[in-house]
Amino acid sequence: MNKKVKYILRIFISILGFAMAAVLNVVVPQKASGVTFEKHSVLGLQLDSNQAYRLVLYALILGYIIAGIIDYRFDIRRKNYRRQAAFRFACGIGLFLWDLLGTKLQVFTQPFFPGPAGIMEAFVSEGDFILQNTLYSLRLYLVGFSVGVILGITTGVLVGWFSKVSYWVSPILKVLGVIPAVAWMPFALTLLPTPFSAAVFLIAVCVWSLVTTLTAAGVRSTPKTLFEAGRTLGGSEAYLVFHIAIPHALPQIFTGIATANGYAFTTLVMAEMMGQPGGLGYYINASKVWSAYYKVFAAIIVMAILFSIITWVLELIESRALRWQKGVLK
Repeated sequence: MNKKVKYILRIFISILGFAMAAVLNVVVPQKASGVTFEKHSVLGLQLDSNQAYRLVLYALILGYIIAGIIDYRFDIRRKNYRRQAAFRFACGIGLFLWDLLGTKLQVFTQPFFPGPAGIMEAFVSEGDFILQNTLYSLRLYLVGFSVGVILGITTGVLVGWFSKVSYWVSPILKVLGVIPAVAWMPFALTLLPTPFSAAVFLIAVCVWSLVTTLTAAGVRSTPKTLFEAGRTLGGSEAYLVFHIAIPHALPQIFTGIATANGYAFTTLVMAEMMGQPGGLGYYINASKVWSAYYKVFAAIIVMAILFSIITWVLELIESRALRWQKGVLK
């Protein structure tokens, strides 16, 4: 079997699970009595949640076929596509079983564990409202995270370079580093003018402490021989900081940013649940009150996608900034 045939087989494996899930949704009748799917207008089309779910499956199948054709032209992307084929198949089978047990047979306890078609009901019935809350969360996250990263890198460089700054700031870092950011929520809501600024403060504090600690550690770990070489070549103190200390600390800076990313997202959701007028956390809280658990699952899926995209963007930035590591590290 030549390489091209093997690759085509990988494309087939990638889409097989999703194709089986689509066939199941069409062929297997709804066994649970009293279950109806209401039609809604989505982009000018009249769809119920079952039909919308099938469209998602068709889009995944088409997307993986197109991605497989495009990736075949590039060695690294072709290898990655082949390696992920089994995982894609497993995801499709997972949707197959979830639809069978959650939607068709309703073996899972309802309404706590709806099937994928049930979750799609949230998107087809109030997709605009979900989008509105997603954009609110994204705006809140970007502002808080950006402020925290900028302040964290600045403070970390100062702490790592100047011993007097370290003397005053390090004890504060040790205290704030062990206190969850949401513990400051009552004070933030009282002292800051708006719930939005209070949430920005909480996210920024969470990110600031982690990024500061790892940036300072990266600056301190810079070998003295590099500074001696810089001074020998006539470099000023500013040159030593910006051209030697900070570049050397970049791997640890990005480690701090990546770690803070997860903590910041958790803080974001908790802050939205405790006092924001919008956001995915607010949406989950409001849905939980009415026992609309299919909406809770819909918000969780959006969170997972949003967090994955943010993480992917940060990894792209890191790979670009640390491109010198390619071929050096495993």
